[in-house]
Amino acid sequence: MAKVKVTQVKSIIDRPKRQKDTIKALGLRKINHSVEHEATPQILGMIRKVNHLVIVEEL
Repeated sequence: MAKVKVTQVKSIIDRPKRQKDTIKALGLRKINHSVEHEATPQILGMIRKVNHLVIVEEL
């Protein structure tokens, strides 16, 4: 399975609770924080929900 690197680039201040929860579920804590995940359908769906707040790179 491929891996993806997700980096938060925008703040979650003034975002809906659902988006804040998704960012936290991805393991992101603050701006410019990066995490690596397996590219499962569940993770890709979470990334799609907050794609305006993050940058995704394939590894």
